[in-house]
Amino acid sequence: MDALYSRGVLFAQMLQTGPPWLERFWLSVTFLADPKCIFVIVFPLAYFLDRKVGVAVLWIGLVCEWLNIVAKWLLFGERPFWWVYESGLFSKEKVLLRQFPVSCETGPGSPSGHCMITGAALWPIVTALTALASRHSTSRLVKLTPFLAYFLLLLAVGLSRIFILAHFPHQVLGGIVAGAALGWMLEACVPAERKLSFYLATSLALLLSAIGLYWSMVALGMDIDWSIHLATKWCLNPEWIRIETRPFASLCRDTASAVGLGLATHSSLYTQLRHERPGWTQRAVGAGLALAALQGLNDVVQPENIVLCPSQATGVSTNRAEQKGESKC
Repeated sequence: MDALYSRGVLFAQMLQTGPPWLERFWLSVTFLADPKCIFVIVFPLAYFLDRKVGVAVLWIGLVCEWLNIVAKWLLFGERPFWWVYESGLFSKEKVLLRQFPVSCETGPGSPSGHCMITGAALWPIVTALTALASRHSTSRLVKLTPFLAYFLLLLAVGLSRIFILAHFPHQVLGGIVAGAALGWMLEACVPAERKLSFYLATSLALLLSAIGLYWSMVALGMDIDWSIHLATKWCLNPEWIRIETRPFASLCRDTASAVGLGLATHSSLYTQLRHERPGWTQRAVGAGLALAALQGLNDVVQPENIVLCPSQATGVSTNRAEQKGESKC
């Protein structure tokens, strides 16, 4: 694995030597492909274009994010921004690497959540666009365009994650393959017209099973928070350690989304509007209001500039920045 990691670091170094405009592009891509954007941007836009597709995006997104959490706990994947120091590669070879504010994620690195969750959640949109293209054109190229754009997007997301030192290439590849496979499999399993109890039970099952797995691994003597220790130790700026990158932050989002989906689909307003076909103006206004409301809620629930201190996250008293006297929590 060290040989694989070393090659991945060299590839990341090659990407970081690109022109400044390419750096801005990679940072923009990794920001837009954040799994959080599936819930606060992609879902409302997809819902107001097509209700079934929107529900599929939300359902597949929350299920795949939960699976990604579990996979990361079980696979113990390293991240480049700390591995270069822990392995001693930085002291053995002249490796020129930079960290960014989005580099210091605290969860394990395998597989890439950006690639896996985004790839799975976008699958119903791609299949819907492909079906639409097939109805309006007999050209094979036109029919394949949505899938070509889909895989090019995932490739760009993967490269952006390697660029910022969040993932190694094999973790990105694993995320892309897993995301596409899960999107294909779960699209046929999106719940429709299910009782509210189904969504409540799903939310509770996701929460309890993840917590049960966590404490089972702790009981077996595994340090489940090892990645938080390393991220805190080797992140160049303590303020870059964000609470929202912890696995339990994603778990809260998934369980809450399952409950919210159940409450929304069983509301009297949804029942009243379900059989109506609003015009494009109404859809645009609805999408705009939904995006504004979700962004406002996101800002309230997760205020910016919260520092996750080493003692709070891991029990480790110091990190590199503190040892240098640059910053203290």
